Amino acid sequence: KFICLYANNYGKILEVNYMIKVLFICHGNICRSPMAQMILENYIKEKGLENQMMVESMACSSEEIGNGIYLPAKKCLMNHNIPILRHKAVRFESYYYDEYDYIICMDKSNINRLNIIKEDTKNKYRLLFSFKRQDREVADPWYTRDFERTYSDLVEGIEGFIAYLKRYKKISMED
Repeated sequence: KFICLYANNYGKILEVNYMIKVLFICHGNICRSPMAQMILENYIKEKGLENQMMVESMACSSEEIGNGIYLPAKKCLMNHNIPILRHKAVRFESYYYDEYDYIICMDKSNINRLNIIKEDTKNKYRLLFSFKRQDREVADPWYTRDFERTYSDLVEGIEGFIAYLKRYKKISMED
């Protein structure tokens, strides 16, 4: 875990915050997972949670490694005033497993692929909608071409994730 230390002018530690590390996973890391990352990153900045959370995204396959966010996904985010972050697709490897508190997948095939790379011994692999107690997957716009539906799924799922973190006092924020 990352730790943020806050000290006074004399070096005395006043507060210690443990940062929650979130990793979004999709097949190629060019549509759903970077969209989720940028939506949550925007929320973190808007709510002043930079010292409590950090978020990244990766692929569970290698086809798109090094590629940027898919242009229609980027346009969809821009239409919703979500800032576009610098992005290059990266593949999840076993050594990343212990670096993250939450490894959030867009669909069940993502979880199956991750379990081939690294067995989930700590129950970190979760579907995004599991935080809303739903067995749903995020629509894949690569196949549906419906980026607005994917955006709506991601916003709904991320709202459920934030509510989960608040309910279990993983983050502190004013409503």
